[in-house]
Amino acid sequence: MEGFPEELLWENPAGNASPGFHLKHLTGVLDRLFTYATGSNLSEEQLAYLKQEELPSSTVAALVEQFSLQTDKALQQLKATDPATLTNFRGVGRKQLPSTVQGLLFHAAEHTMRHLGQLLVTVRVLQLREI
Repeated sequence: MEGFPEELLWENPAGNASPGFHLKHLTGVLDRLFTYATGSNLSEEQLAYLKQEELPSSTVAALVEQFSLQTDKALQQLKATDPATLTNFRGVGRKQLPSTVQGLLFHAAEHTMRHLGQLLVTVRVLQLREI
């Protein structure tokens, strides 16, 4: 995202999600899935964040910083996770859909990488469009 123009942050090329959405979603999904992995429910703040992920806000630098901080927090939690708990049941969402600690941590990694890939492609498309 270094040098990415602020004016393109919330552009939706060909109707696809904007780079800003991907950055906010990356931060939010790590927070939510790691929260579920602890056996906790989402807070009102987390639910509010989820509802506003698509809304334009902030700057490239601020969104990258938020994602970096959330990644550091997730890595600390991962280091502190007792391997003996990996197969423990964890309910997800209001319906308490079944998962495990390991399933949530794996899904967090997979989902993050998918959106990172989408972010990289979207940024490239927008940058090429500006040439």
